[in-house]
Amino acid sequence: MIRPKTIIRLIHINWVMIFHGLDEIVLKTHLFRSIRYLAFFSPSYWIRNNRDPRGVRIRRTLEDLGPIYVKFGQTLSTRKDLLPDDIAEELVKLQDRVPPFPQEAARKIVEEQLGMRISAAFAEFDSEPLASASIAQVHTAMLHSGEQVIVKVLRPNIENKIHSDVALLTELARLAEKFWPDARRLRAVEIVAEFEKTILDELDLVREAANASAIRSNFKDSDMLYIPEVHWPLTRRKVLVMERIHGIPVGDIQALRDGNADFKKLAERGVEIFFTQVFRDNFFHADMHPGNIFVQLPDKYLAVDFGIVGSLSDSDQRYLAENFLAFFNHDYRRVAQMHIESGWVPATTRVEEFEAAIRSVCEPIFEKPLKDISFGLLLLRLFQTARRFDMVVQPQLVLLQKTLLNIEGLGRQLYPDLDLWQTAKPFLENWFKQRLGPTAKIKELLSKFPEIIEQLPEFPALALHAIRSTGQMQQQMQHQSLEISLLRKQLKRNGRNHFLAVLFGSLLIAASLMLQPVLHLGG
Repeated sequence: MIRPKTIIRLIHINWVMIFHGLDEIVLKTHLFRSIRYLAFFSPSYWIRNNRDPRGVRIRRTLEDLGPIYVKFGQTLSTRKDLLPDDIAEELVKLQDRVPPFPQEAARKIVEEQLGMRISAAFAEFDSEPLASASIAQVHTAMLHSGEQVIVKVLRPNIENKIHSDVALLTELARLAEKFWPDARRLRAVEIVAEFEKTILDELDLVREAANASAIRSNFKDSDMLYIPEVHWPLTRRKVLVMERIHGIPVGDIQALRDGNADFKKLAERGVEIFFTQVFRDNFFHADMHPGNIFVQLPDKYLAVDFGIVGSLSDSDQRYLAENFLAFFNHDYRRVAQMHIESGWVPATTRVEEFEAAIRSVCEPIFEKPLKDISFGLLLLRLFQTARRFDMVVQPQLVLLQKTLLNIEGLGRQLYPDLDLWQTAKPFLENWFKQRLGPTAKIKELLSKFPEIIEQLPEFPALALHAIRSTGQMQQQMQHQSLEISLLRKQLKRNGRNHFLAVLFGSLLIAASLMLQPVLHLGG
C-alpha cells in the first residue's frame, strides 16, 4: 500500500506541474489519462502559467519541487546534445542561480553555527549571495586577517524536504519493482538507496570540507587542477568557510574565447583529471557540472563544491579499467567474458552473442570526435542490449556513470573535436603497467618484506605445527579409512544375512502354502 504522505506528495508534484502550465505532460500520462477532464474543476488549472516559454516553466517547476529535482535538472543541463536548445539554456540557470533564501535566515544560521556574531567572525560579510544552488548558497566575506573567503550556508529545513522526496522515490521504486520486471533488473530500490546516501552526505558541510582537503592534497602542485583551501576554524556542519577563487565559469565559452583559452588542452585535461581521480586516487569529484568548475586562463581548472564524491572497491576499479581498455582495443570478446565472469549478466549467456551485440552498439562510435557521436543514442542502445541479456545494473557505479556523462558534456562544449578514446587510452595503459606490471609486483613484495621479516622467527614453530597437523590428519584419515572398510564389511555381511533371512522366510511361507491342502486332505 502507498502511504498517505506519498500520495499527498504525488498530488503536490502534479499540482505544481499544472500550476506552471505543464498540464500537457501530467494529463497525458497513463495514470491520469482516464480522469484528465477533472482538471477543469481545479482552480490551479485556470490560474496556471502557460504564457512563459516552456524552458522557463520547466525550470521553475524543478525549483519549486525542491533540491532533488533541481539536481536532476543540473545533470540534464550538461547534456545539451539530448535536449532542445531552449530547454537546455534555461536549465543551465539551475547550476548556480536557484532563487536564494532570505538574507536574515543566512545570517542567523551562520551565527548559530559559529556561536558568535558575524562581526566577530568576519571583518566583512556580504549579505547578498554570490551564488545560490539547491542545497546551499554562497556569500563572500573577508577574515580579520584580510583573507578573502566564501561562506557556504546550508538552506533552512533542507533535511526535511530531502527526506520527504527520498521517501517518495523509495516508494515509487518499490512499486516499480513489484509491477515492472525491468525495475528489478535495474535494481531501482538499491539505486535510490545509493542516491539517498549520497545526497544526505551532502548536507554535512564538515564532510564536504574534508572531501575538498583530500582532493586538494591529491592535486598538490598540479598544473591541471586547483582546489581552494578550507578555513577549518570557522567550518561547521551547516557553514563552510573556504578560500575565494577567481576564474571564468567553464560554461562561459565566449569569455574563454576572449581570454584566449586553450580549449583543446582544457578538454584533454578534463578527461585526464577524471581518470586520475578514479584510478590513481580512487576518490573522485562526482558533481562536476559547469556551475562548480572554473578556468584559470589559459588552461587550468579550478573546482568547488565537493559535497558529492565517489570511490570504488579495488575489484570494481580493476574491472572498470580492464573494460575500458578492452573497449579502446575493440576487444569485445573480452568485454563479454568479463561481464559474464563478474555476474553482471547470467552465466548461461552465450559469449559470442553478447560479443556481437556489444560490437554492433560500440563499433560505429569509435574514432569519431565528440561532435559526431550521439551519446543519447548510444545509451539508448546500450540499455536495449542490457535488457535483452538481463544485465543487472550496479548501483555503486551509477555515480561514476553520471560523472562520466558530465565530463563528456563539458568536453563537448569546450572542444567538440576531442578524441575521447585516444586521450584516455594511454592513461589506462600506464595505470595497468604501474599497478599490475612486474615492477609493481616487486614493489608490492618489497612493501610486505618488513612484515615477512617480523614473522620469520615464528616460521619454525609454524612449520613444526604444520608437520604435526599433517601427521595427525594422516592418522585420522587412516583411522577413518579403516572404519569405513569395517563398515563396508559389516554392511556386506548384514546384506548377506538379510538376503538369507528373506530367502528362508520366503521358503517357509511357500512351504506352508503348499502343505495347507495336504493337511486339509489328511484331516
